[in-house]
Amino acid sequence: MNTSIQDVARAAQVSISTVSRSFTRPELVSKATREKVLKVAEQLNFSTSRSAAALKTGRSLRIALLMSDHLHRWFSSSVIEGLNQVFHPAGYDISIFQVSSVEERREFFDMLPVRRNADAVIVTSFDIDTAEVRELMSIGVPVLGINSVLPQERGFTAAINIDDIQGSILAARHLIALGHRNIAYVRASRDVSLHFSVAQRFDSFMECCSRSGISPTVITAQEGPNRISDVVTELLSLEQLPTAIACQEDDVAIPLMFQLMRSGFSIPGDFSIIGYDNSTFAHDLGLTTIAQDPEHMAAQAARMTLGLIEGIKPEEMFVTEPAHLIVRSSTGPVPQGE
Repeated sequence: MNTSIQDVARAAQVSISTVSRSFTRPELVSKATREKVLKVAEQLNFSTSRSAAALKTGRSLRIALLMSDHLHRWFSSSVIEGLNQVFHPAGYDISIFQVSSVEERREFFDMLPVRRNADAVIVTSFDIDTAEVRELMSIGVPVLGINSVLPQERGFTAAINIDDIQGSILAARHLIALGHRNIAYVRASRDVSLHFSVAQRFDSFMECCSRSGISPTVITAQEGPNRISDVVTELLSLEQLPTAIACQEDDVAIPLMFQLMRSGFSIPGDFSIIGYDNSTFAHDLGLTTIAQDPEHMAAQAARMTLGLIEGIKPEEMFVTEPAHLIVRSSTGPVPQGE
């Protein structure tokens, strides 16, 4: 005979809803109560049915995650890990949709209301059309952004962003304070037709330098297996070598450091290098960078999402996390004689 949720509630001397929350919303149940419920459930050989829960609530128990970057990149994998830390214990699956163009994005938003196969949509690092947001909100699907472009203006339900403007100003001022005037900025290229939040990094950095009478040389790291080698070639072909190099992301800064050192240059003796992200190997390599924490931001976005699905608005709908300058050994004063 199968054990029912009523049997578990009766044996544990709690309500049926408490048993349900112990499995699907554990953060809403005290540790002692949840441990008691799980112990009784194990003794009675009880298991929850995801399909039954979905039928009962009318939900899919699925979150749609829109990403356009490669999943192996530090930012993408950190976001997935942060989301999964919250969604998995709550009984939700994450469906990842890799979107590389405006057309693919529109197709996703056109089909989702018909399929009704997600309880919320999370968009990372790029923008969406206000009409697409309205279409989802009309069927009660919240849309949340993580490092999305102008989320409030675009009509997102909620969002959490790193302050890219502040971060880029910190990076520019750090190099300028060290005496650098001949600066190169290496920006990443995305082979997609979407507007990325990292564009704000470039704009803010250039504007800050301009206010100090500095016009950085701009180099674009095109996608491809030789993108860093091409950047090095372009750098070393300049009439006057820069004394400092700012990179739009650590994924450019770290391999660039290696290739320049293999070419016989000293970091920071010949070039000061600053990145952006504070990714996995930045500390080990001594990379000065601007820190953000996508895993923390994603976990916070996930908690906001679960609340919105339940009809509970977070205290702050649009959160901006401060950026932090992490100074390490890859930056230093302008070499003497420069």
